[in-house]
Amino acid sequence: MTASTPAAGIGASTRRRDGAALLTGRARYVDDYRPHGLHYAAVVRSTVAHGRIRSVDVSGAETAPGVVLVLTGEQAARHAGPIPYFISPATRGGREVDIRCLEPELVTYVGQPVAAVVARSRVEAQSAAAAVRVEYDSLPHVLDADTALLPDSPRVYPDWQDNVVFAKTYGAGDAEEALHGADVVVSGEFRIARSTTAPVEPRGYVASWDATDEALTVHGSCQNPHQLRYMLSASLGLAESAIRVVTAKIGGSFGLKMQGLPEETLVCLLSMLSRRPVKWIEDRRESLMSGAREQIHRIRVGAKADGTITGLVNRIVADAGAMTAQAGWAMCNMSASTFPSGYRVPDCRVELRLVATNKPPLSAARGFGKDAAHFVMERAVDLVARRLALDPGEVRRRNFIRAGEFPYRTATGLNIDSGDFAGLLDKAQAAIDYPAVRELQRRRREQGRPLGVGIAFELTPESSDSPGTFVSGFDTTTVRMSLTGRVTVLTGVTSPGGGNDTGIAQIVGAELGVPVEWIDVVQGDTDRCPTGFGNFSGRSMVVGGGSAALAARDVRATLRTVGARLLERDPEACEVVDGTVRSVSEPDCAVPVPEVAHAVLTRAFAAAAEVEPVLESTRAYKPGNIDHRPDELGRIQPYPTYSSCLHIAVVEVDAETGKVDVVDYAMAHDCGTMINPDLVEGQAWGAITMGIGSALTEQLVFDAGGRLVSDRFKSYLLPRAGDVPEFRLEHQVTPSPFTMHGNKGAGEAGVGGAQAAVANAVEDALAPVGACVRSLPLTPPVVLDLIEEATR
Repeated sequence: MTASTPAAGIGASTRRRDGAALLTGRARYVDDYRPHGLHYAAVVRSTVAHGRIRSVDVSGAETAPGVVLVLTGEQAARHAGPIPYFISPATRGGREVDIRCLEPELVTYVGQPVAAVVARSRVEAQSAAAAVRVEYDSLPHVLDADTALLPDSPRVYPDWQDNVVFAKTYGAGDAEEALHGADVVVSGEFRIARSTTAPVEPRGYVASWDATDEALTVHGSCQNPHQLRYMLSASLGLAESAIRVVTAKIGGSFGLKMQGLPEETLVCLLSMLSRRPVKWIEDRRESLMSGAREQIHRIRVGAKADGTITGLVNRIVADAGAMTAQAGWAMCNMSASTFPSGYRVPDCRVELRLVATNKPPLSAARGFGKDAAHFVMERAVDLVARRLALDPGEVRRRNFIRAGEFPYRTATGLNIDSGDFAGLLDKAQAAIDYPAVRELQRRRREQGRPLGVGIAFELTPESSDSPGTFVSGFDTTTVRMSLTGRVTVLTGVTSPGGGNDTGIAQIVGAELGVPVEWIDVVQGDTDRCPTGFGNFSGRSMVVGGGSAALAARDVRATLRTVGARLLERDPEACEVVDGTVRSVSEPDCAVPVPEVAHAVLTRAFAAAAEVEPVLESTRAYKPGNIDHRPDELGRIQPYPTYSSCLHIAVVEVDAETGKVDVVDYAMAHDCGTMINPDLVEGQAWGAITMGIGSALTEQLVFDAGGRLVSDRFKSYLLPRAGDVPEFRLEHQVTPSPFTMHGNKGAGEAGVGGAQAAVANAVEDALAPVGACVRSLPLTPPVVLDLIEEATR
């Protein structure tokens, strides 16, 4: 083993380690696992939005070709208990209900699992599932959150006094007094329609029960394997040590594959009862049921005549759909606490009510509620600028937290670690040539061609730690070196497909002083990897990278000590670099790392005397700036660090058809130290595109009976490559003082800023007619309605 290729350290755009496998089709996804004797599962789902199950007739399914097992909710309840919550509303003073893998009694949405079939093939399983007959006593249902709050509204859960899952007020100061003393007060109601994440690969699980060893192996497309193992242990009554969860390659997650969904437990139970390996792969219609972001914000904002915002009041009603053990319900909490974003607004009050309805449950989604806060806050800033006839960029500049004011405690309690928000505005405006775009807009308007420019700032709390839940702000990594110098990194964080394993390898290579080619990274295997918390909240490089660095430093210390002995030098005068241990003052006096590793492990009583002969370390990393002790207002600080970005979108609006085209786009992004700039840019491109999609075309639509109408990609419209321009990306590096490498996470930023920038650009394009954007998505019919309303 030689060090012919130097280590690609922190800051290098090292190529993805799995890039060739992904591009050539050699990557192995969960559907590629086909153990001997594999059978397939199909799920029977409720056809009513609300009702009691009267009977389940499985006779037709049991006699269907290839069927080995049919399971009802009543039968499943004898073998499996409730599914633990990923984040329980009860820990925050809210309500919860038992969530089961198959509902035995009361269905609360169309699509809820009520029975399942196992057969030799997927076609046979689906055919048999269609033969299951379920009769319901239908109950009144409610599909609108505002309606669900009315005293006479149907109760989603009959034993609840109302439909409120969770309610809380956030903020500080006297917002009403601030509004009373303002020169202007603007108000508005903003609605964000339900959308979804739509990853390339939907969810899927392969469960294999070994009756001899009484052991369960699960291959799954999931984000949090250790948490899934615990949840399966609790619901199935198995010891955690009897369960192995392995996460294969994942074709996108975006929050959809956080744990707590009924099919996870169901597939495992089907394997245990049938004593066969069982696979279930979600189809696109099933995947599209998982919604996100449905909220109503009613705001009032006060400002001085120069555009300085003095106070903000926001009343949020969030539609949770039915209850779930997944984390999706908690997104609205972050919507509320992210206000007032990166602006100096000391007098701020946000009132939140999360409401149950008879729609499918919310799933966690990229942005995790912060996206909604950015859309609304940035619309509010534009309303102030428009009322005062000020440039929207200058109004933002006037209200930004200043670079010298960090750390800065917001009215809702978040302690923003660092940043230069005005610097981001400068970079984005320069990238898009802001004066030239405004001049182009003036000329287009003279020609009767609406062109709009929208600005939006985005502050993204990253790497959350939520006390008492599976949302943890630390993680764990093992670094192990073999006899030949080969390095294995076993990490508790997982990758949803973004390539964080490459970044972790870069950190370990830099810390160990060896080439990244020597390093193998193992993720997502509960039998091999130390207990960790997987992927969410832009945490992987912050805490996964931090713990990997600590473990690598331990191994490096042993290498340096033993290598120095082989060189007959003082360890303090030696370093590990380029795959060698060498003298700092005499670089030619060196010994290869593999030779040192061999000495540690084979000459423990000679060269490695008085040294613990172990080239392995397991370390956890906890960043700073997390404080769960409530302050005088009861606020906690759950995030170590905050990335930020500034978006500028340029759109053309066809006034005759209502179609919106995004023709130019700039984003200036600050995620602190970039471990791998290419990975950061890849995250940014995807997030912007996701935000543009939810701003313009993506919406889950339900009929009056609660059935999903937009259940395929012909009716749920994702943006295609030709629907977005080539993005202009600028980077600003403001290192965090609270993380090991100064990085801030880059996994969630981009969605909310893109939504807001596009919405503001559409309103700017329609400014001559006085239209006001109040909802997303801005589909052509919605845009035409805005124009008609403004010109009546």
